[in-house]
Amino acid sequence: MKQFTQRRARAAMTMLLLGLTSGTALAQSNEAWVSDELSTYVRSGPTDGYRIIGTLTAGEQVEVLETSGDYTRVRNSDGNAVWVLSDELQGTPSAREQLPALEGRVQALSTELAGINEQWEQRVASMTETLDVREKRISELENRNAALEEEASQQLQQVRELQARLDTQEEDLLLRYFMYGGGVAGAGLIVGLIVPHLPRRRKKRDRWFQ
Repeated sequence: MKQFTQRRARAAMTMLLLGLTSGTALAQSNEAWVSDELSTYVRSGPTDGYRIIGTLTAGEQVEVLETSGDYTRVRNSDGNAVWVLSDELQGTPSAREQLPALEGRVQALSTELAGINEQWEQRVASMTETLDVREKRISELENRNAALEEEASQQLQQVRELQARLDTQEEDLLLRYFMYGGGVAGAGLIVGLIVPHLPRRRKKRDRWFQ
């Protein structure tokens, strides 16, 4: 997928750079390039009446010698001076000659893009790793919190049971106090009822008064 994206980017950039260089008028210098056609016929003179004496290769660089009417006299790489239609010349390097430089720029940009993608993937991996660590920590804290809640619930249940036992013991103790107090009160009442009916001991009279 990454290679396909890079190829598309390379092709788009090549087309853009070619588009920027196309349509440029013929330069006023002595250099020109044959237009990007399969071949360009050349003549021995500056009109259509002159015979065709050969062809120039598409994109070939030539030296401009002079211009007459619709034709321009040029010198090719073999040193031959021929006439070619001026419309079939352009003032900028042909796409064939620009292509290596354009491919180099595309390759450099593709390499830069790959580096950016690698850096981004590393950042994403680091962020993902950090997120995983945080999620693991959160999970551990949640489990710990659940354990603490369970422990607190158990302790609360134990406190309630102890409180219930304490309440029961207090009730038993209070009942014992009541029973003890009631027993003492009952015994006192019985003694109070019996004592008046006990025979009293008569006092001996003093013999001096007999």
